[in-house]
Amino acid sequence: MSHHTLSNPKHPLHKYIDDLQAGQALLKDTPENVLEVVGILKSYGVVLEAYYKNLLYIAQSQFLELFPFFKYFNGDFSNKKLLRHWWHDRINYEYAEYCMRMMLWHGGGGLDQYLDSPEFVTLAKRAIAAKVKNNLLIGPINAIFPEMLVEQVRQLSYYQGLGLFWEVMSEMFLTLSDKYDRKEITTIPEVVEHILNGLVNAANNPMVYSVQIKGQTYDIVPASAKLTFLMDLAVPYVEAVFFRGTPFMGTVSYNAQALQIAPEQSRFTYGALYADPLPIGGAGIPPTLLMQDMRHYLPDYLHDLYKKTKRQEDNLRVQICQSFQKSMFCVTTAAILGLAPHSINTTDPAEIHANQLYFANWLDRFVTSRIQEVNQ
Repeated sequence: MSHHTLSNPKHPLHKYIDDLQAGQALLKDTPENVLEVVGILKSYGVVLEAYYKNLLYIAQSQFLELFPFFKYFNGDFSNKKLLRHWWHDRINYEYAEYCMRMMLWHGGGGLDQYLDSPEFVTLAKRAIAAKVKNNLLIGPINAIFPEMLVEQVRQLSYYQGLGLFWEVMSEMFLTLSDKYDRKEITTIPEVVEHILNGLVNAANNPMVYSVQIKGQTYDIVPASAKLTFLMDLAVPYVEAVFFRGTPFMGTVSYNAQALQIAPEQSRFTYGALYADPLPIGGAGIPPTLLMQDMRHYLPDYLHDLYKKTKRQEDNLRVQICQSFQKSMFCVTTAAILGLAPHSINTTDPAEIHANQLYFANWLDRFVTSRIQEVNQ
């Protein structure tokens, strides 16, 4: 990446380097921004709680079920719930799986590397053998396509990984809301500090995964793999979901000749920090599902703010997306500060310069993001 951000004070984002050096956030500190960010993260925390519990349920209780018709019921099935499910009066768990697949596809971090290791393949095949034994349907399929189920186990490992990641984030966002209600958090830098502390506290949580098959426990990702929350789950998540994302069907051409999609995944800019909130509110755009889920849990103070706008509730999902985007710039700030090579408070000129280069690298990626819009 280029370092032109540093040498060029006219760079559109130069001021943000100074802000980060000073411990400020990528989002302007105003009372309304604090209200929006905390309010939307409160709602997001509730939705994430539902998402993470379902992801972990699928990873552990729906292991290699070929037709998991009832995977969204968390083991608590009833006809009443099924009718509500068909009526779409429910949480859209599909969005959680969309994020999981995005992480699986973009990869990165230790989990991605581990899932390509011979050790993983050995453990996966051991669990598969136990699962397909005496199964007249899966057994022959596994014999003909031996890699197919291994790939399924890779994907299930991401169900587990994202579930563990969101478990921490859900709790973090809900405690943020509690602190705000008690007036313990009143500024955007305090919001960022709360998230940063949460990330640091959970940094070394182990990412492990095992399943029960016929009363026996089978390790898929053992503790010996030494995978941890921050570097192997949080960082790849930020990369996959905040930055890269996936191009939404119907908004760009998937035709290779049209050249509308970057040929390299590393150059993708379809993540949450770049998304135009306008299409999000329309059908067929995955984040619409998340906005739809969050609208059910908005705190009154945030809902009231939306009702006072020109269109009131006519474009509620778009407004929710705008607030959500602001909150994601705060989470990204926490991640960037947490991964900085040196303390933000350092007085050593060499360390200050190293930090500046580090921030400049990040801000080169923000040039085409929505950073200017959220700060207007």
